[in-house]
Amino acid sequence: MEFESYQQYWDDKAQTPESALLAVDGSSDESIVRNTGRFAADQVRAALDLQAADLALELGCGVGRIGRELLQHCRHWTGVDISEQMLDHARQRLAPANNFSLHRLTKTSLSMLDDASVDKAYAIAVLCHMDKEDLFLYLEDLHRVLKPGGLIFVDTWNLAHPIGWKRWQYEVRFWQRSEQTERKKVARNQFCTPDEFELYARQAGFQKLACYTDSHWIQLVAGKQLDDAGIRAQQQRLARAADQIAFSALFTQLFDKTVAVIYGELHPRDALAFLDQHAGCPEEALFRPFIQGIWANNTAHWGALDP
Repeated sequence: MEFESYQQYWDDKAQTPESALLAVDGSSDESIVRNTGRFAADQVRAALDLQAADLALELGCGVGRIGRELLQHCRHWTGVDISEQMLDHARQRLAPANNFSLHRLTKTSLSMLDDASVDKAYAIAVLCHMDKEDLFLYLEDLHRVLKPGGLIFVDTWNLAHPIGWKRWQYEVRFWQRSEQTERKKVARNQFCTPDEFELYARQAGFQKLACYTDSHWIQLVAGKQLDDAGIRAQQQRLARAADQIAFSALFTQLFDKTVAVIYGELHPRDALAFLDQHAGCPEEALFRPFIQGIWANNTAHWGALDP
């Protein structure tokens, strides 16, 4: 099916709670999405130095996967998303908390938010689905709604990393095999090099504070109207927190194996055997239920799960 807009695409993906979870990050059930949400929330908290008094904003909040884990760590959390269906699921998942608000995006704009109205903002695995014009327009509006001295944490696929390039090649080959009678998917995965991503942020008015590029993701922390002392202080803090923010080499390896499972190139049994070699690592706790969930939902192809 060809979709004319981001909204149509994501509303279609979010017709049920289960399909919404799958669309957000491939999670097969609520327990897995909470696990991945906590992992991402810890990265966000470290990157933004999130404080109890902060007003936080998430661009592309989906079902509240990350927001649900951050509500207790900030004064108020605002989630915006293009899909009303996603927001309906988010409301149910965030209740009974009352320190949040949700808004639907109707165009590439944060017009529902006032200038300088948030302390911290982030977008995780969202900008990677956008045309570059939309990516840049959202960065410009994030700059507008951020208070002076505020911080953003944003990411996208890293075309310059070997695993990022490999992931892009899946998009290339998918298009090559297609009939090419319709336009490319409106919310398809798109990729940047680190220099390109930093350029968009800089031209939107942000000051780069840290950019982590040793994985398949580019993870950028930037600030608004920081003085020289503020920039140095943030850079020193982020250097100390790098291990909490940046994806590890093991995470990138496991991501590569997980993608190979999804595309039928690797049996999940082999991916789980690799995980057995890293038992006790945070990444093991994150990826094991995820890979098991993929297997459980594809027993017709992989056979029954190992006991």
